[in-house]
Amino acid sequence: MAYAFDFSAVLEHRDALLAGTGRTLLLTGIGAVAGLALGIAGAACRAWRLAPFDRIFAVYVELIRNTPFLVQLFFIFFGLPALGARLDEWQAAILAVVINLGAYSTEIIRAGIEATPRGQIEAAQSLAMTRPQMFRHVVLPPALARVWPAVCSQVVIVMLGTSVCSQIAAEELTFAANFIQSRNFRAFETYFTVTAIYFLLALAVRQALILAGPQQRGRRPK
Repeated sequence: MAYAFDFSAVLEHRDALLAGTGRTLLLTGIGAVAGLALGIAGAACRAWRLAPFDRIFAVYVELIRNTPFLVQLFFIFFGLPALGARLDEWQAAILAVVINLGAYSTEIIRAGIEATPRGQIEAAQSLAMTRPQMFRHVVLPPALARVWPAVCSQVVIVMLGTSVCSQIAAEELTFAANFIQSRNFRAFETYFTVTAIYFLLALAVRQALILAGPQQRGRRPK
């Protein structure tokens, strides 16, 4: 018997889909801002060998890059309460996203910093800039511009990875899909719709990041 498609059963729950989409974007936005800030700090410590933080960030990066995001999430949500650090599902999801993105962006941004021409640093030193001033005005902006496409891709990857946060009952988009499918038993229509939403979100987030990136800002007339 031919399968009869019925997307109306999914659209009845459009409020849940919209709410889940909004929470996915919120989780991604908070994670991106805090994760990139952590990545910039880590990249500076690693690129300039600031002891002992360079070693601490080196261990942190290797630990996160060589373990699954789902395990990191479970460790934060189920493991930390054993040490007295109890987090709700949203706090755990945000912390996991920040830690994960922070590790990957540390290495991406470090590559940009290490590609800074030696002459630019010597010019900044000749102007008697302090190290923080040199990093803020001379090193960081061109470093971010060099690696911004890779940063954008990593943020999108992390956004798609937030789907596993439904495993700890964080009510993001995949959680909404599971909820809808459990009510209407229309698995194909439900996950087809959610797949399309994730696809559009990935395109939109990547384009927004590119437009907001340092390369685009530098091209705008002042």
